[in-house]
Amino acid sequence: MFDLITIGRSNMDLFSMQIGADFVDTESFAAQVGGSPTNIAIGTAQLGLNSAALTAVGNDLVGDFIIKYLERKGVDTSLIPRKPGLSSLALLGVKPPSEFPLLFYRENPPDIWINIDDIPDLTQAKAFLISGTALSRGTCADATFYAAEAAKSAGCTTYLDLDLRPDQWTHTMAYGTTMRRIMPMVDVIIGTEEELWAAINREPDGWHGNEAVTAEEKQAVEAWIQAQVKDTAVNQTIVLKRGKDGVTFFQSGQDPIDVVGFPVEVLNTVGAGDAFASGLIFSRTNGKSWEDSGRFANACGAIVVTRHGCAEAMPTLEDVETFLEERNK
Repeated sequence: MFDLITIGRSNMDLFSMQIGADFVDTESFAAQVGGSPTNIAIGTAQLGLNSAALTAVGNDLVGDFIIKYLERKGVDTSLIPRKPGLSSLALLGVKPPSEFPLLFYRENPPDIWINIDDIPDLTQAKAFLISGTALSRGTCADATFYAAEAAKSAGCTTYLDLDLRPDQWTHTMAYGTTMRRIMPMVDVIIGTEEELWAAINREPDGWHGNEAVTAEEKQAVEAWIQAQVKDTAVNQTIVLKRGKDGVTFFQSGQDPIDVVGFPVEVLNTVGAGDAFASGLIFSRTNGKSWEDSGRFANACGAIVVTRHGCAEAMPTLEDVETFLEERNK
């Protein structure tokens, strides 16, 4: 029995070692593994869950690296097939506090060719995590919709991390049309105001990717959330990430729950959302309340932004407990 199965992209991440330098002045990189759902598999495994990554890699050395790295981090790799194409690569610059350029090399990556036959028996999982980008290209979209139905039928708690990566979609509006199809099929939706706006916006003129929402767009997001949770027959939770301000949980028929964030000095924001999702899923899988889970997840995100890297920055359970104990003094 798996505690968690994640589905979606994986890649070798090359992090600039020259912190604060312009990307063009990078002299060396550190190799890690990334891709939002794969990071969440790593993050939850670091915390102690039995986590498996459902992705795909090529028959190449980068694919070998990804699998060996995941095994070293305690992630089950038995669900990872080899597919045609070169394994994915991402290059990341680190120029705090706000510049973190990210370049993807994903021309026909193997993970977009996950198919329905690759979906395992989801009655053998407690939780299933869908990455929004898993729905962007190839047969992985069909496989993900199939898996969402199978997870619901199996009684497996299904999380959707909206994971907006505009450059991975064939058209700017395709993200929204797809998210609006998948959102009713899951138990928990995780996203920022920008990601939720991109998911609900139906007008091309309103598209702006991950840029900050306007006051009007923020109101539209809040109105959409209120409409979603108004129906008490729908047992769904919307997790609105607010960055340094923490998180708000919206549940059907209940008052919102605000959980404040932790002020820290930011070194690198890449991976903060994945660490947050890891902490949230770990806590909920272990029966914690939404409020306690939010505090734990906020701590995971806060720890990661103070560290260099993404997968390598994911905290252990001891790290988080120590962090929280120090904040309680």
